[in-house]
Amino acid sequence: MTDARDLDLDLRPVIAQQPDPVLFATVSGAHLYGFPSRDSDVDLRGAHLLPAAALVGLREPDETRSRMWERDGVEMDLVTHDVRKFVRLMLRRNGYVLEQLLSPLVVHTTEAHRELAALAPGVLTSHHAHHYRGFAGTQWRLFEKTGELKPLLYTFRALLTGIHLMRTGEVQAHLPTLAGEAGEAPAYLTELIDAKAEREHGGADVDRERVRDDVERLHGALDAAQAASGLPDAPGGFDALHDLLVRVRLEG
Repeated sequence: MTDARDLDLDLRPVIAQQPDPVLFATVSGAHLYGFPSRDSDVDLRGAHLLPAAALVGLREPDETRSRMWERDGVEMDLVTHDVRKFVRLMLRRNGYVLEQLLSPLVVHTTEAHRELAALAPGVLTSHHAHHYRGFAGTQWRLFEKTGELKPLLYTFRALLTGIHLMRTGEVQAHLPTLAGEAGEAPAYLTELIDAKAEREHGGADVDRERVRDDVERLHGALDAAQAASGLPDAPGGFDALHDLLVRVRLEG
């Protein structure tokens, strides 16, 4: 895995201040997707490890933790789940957690992170297409309402990630990479990515009718890719993930 030095992030003090060990933290959001703006927030996601005692008593454990702060005028946002919750999310058709786990923009890692990443291919299913289809639909409705460039790029990113996943079994969230590889990607997508680099919020200078046709075409491509996908119907790796979770928990 690579690191996030290109973002000039040294999060060791933040990681050290967390109440429980952090197994990993990676950069998600627009930086991972390949279209950050100069003033984009930095979204950090990961997993922490609760002590075993926190899970066996009467009190409900704090499975999700969030911290927000500002650094040199940029908003930073760190959200982590306890590793048991994270693994349960992995076993659902949840593309978000897999993108976070497999993000190449790593700011903190451990052996447990590497082991989880190695098991990730086993949980992929053809039904992950539903995640990307649904996310694309939500972002498209937001674009139709606001006309902003950001949700339009999120729409294209979700559809192309889903298509790529169904065809290759690989989680690829980087839109410039997807645009360069996918024959279905509209030619103007690179221009939209460049425009997003200049501003976080703003209208999309596009032909609405043409864009609508392209989005509908990509939905069709995703449907076809799912129907032809060699990915299984149900996730595997349950036993291996269970064993890893128990071992990591008991080792503390």
